[in-house]
Amino acid sequence: MAKETRGRMVDAAVDSLREHGLQGMSFTDVLARSGAARGAIYHHFPGGKNQLATEAATQHGREVRDRLAELGAADPRGVATAFMEFARPVAQAAAQGAGCAVAAVTVPADEENGELCRSAAATFASWTEQLEQNLRQAGLAPTDAEEKAALLVALLEGAQVLCRASGSTEPFERTARAALALFAES
Repeated sequence: MAKETRGRMVDAAVDSLREHGLQGMSFTDVLARSGAARGAIYHHFPGGKNQLATEAATQHGREVRDRLAELGAADPRGVATAFMEFARPVAQAAAQGAGCAVAAVTVPADEENGELCRSAAATFASWTEQLEQNLRQAGLAPTDAEEKAALLVALLEGAQVLCRASGSTEPFERTARAALALFAES
């Protein structure tokens, strides 16, 4: 039961980070969303909010990486197209006000939150590495695969911010078209 409660709390923290960011994530919200008792926070997360946020962002990051690992395609453009299809619902959610739980822990990027930023950096690196692996398996040269994988991750994260700010998916659609054009040259 304890593992179930802890898992529900982490899931609730992911949702809260996506909707409200690190500063707006509250224990009250996490408890309400998870159905956990007030004492559960410090029982399961003695490190407080930063520990909970780190674990939530890490879990979300693993889930995204696992989904990226499933993007199979015969050629690099196919990988990029599959990635855009994966990212489109993320952009749609961003246009409605939800952001990235991993990116949320990087703001503010001060010394107190250094562990959170390091965790986010490692997560983004793992996504880039997974996409690079996908692209290499699809026939792209190692250097091109590394650069284009980084481009796709930056596109996903940047487009979320732009979609959230504009309330529209148009920024994602524009960047997706531009990125796919680069893969046509591969």
